[in-house]
Amino acid sequence: MTEYSDQFLRKILQRTKVIACVGVSGNSVRPSYYVARYLSLKGYRVIPVNPMMAGKRLFGETVYASLSDIPASEGRVDMVDIFRRSEHVGPIVDEAISALSNRGLKTIWMQFEVINEEAAAVAREAGLDVVMDRCPKLEYQRLFGELRMGGFNTGIVSSKL
Repeated sequence: MTEYSDQFLRKILQRTKVIACVGVSGNSVRPSYYVARYLSLKGYRVIPVNPMMAGKRLFGETVYASLSDIPASEGRVDMVDIFRRSEHVGPIVDEAISALSNRGLKTIWMQFEVINEEAAAVAREAGLDVVMDRCPKLEYQRLFGELRMGGFNTGIVSSKL
């Protein structure tokens, strides 16, 4: 697993308000569904992206076929969260840079087991922060105290209960 400092991950999660979730499923037992739903329940606006569900609604939002299909009227997109296999990440990053760079994009986040060093280098060259092989849901829970409630040792010292 790639190492990222807690400060780096916390900064991303705190500054992010809108997440385009590429590869989200409408099936409630799929990880992409419950991660996106969790993030939406935590106050993030989650814009679902899945060509098989385009035009439907999920988490109160319209599902788009691609990042390029998200209209400018939807406003800013701070982060693209990718639920696709590693070999599919390159074109998604290229599209994110092309379609969303002028709309506030700051982060490319690749889910567990999604690692694409070439795409990460392209994103970094475009000035974006990159996280690979991590889940924003679990990092949110770990960094903001929710895993402690379940009895997990998060390695973070805090006076909060």
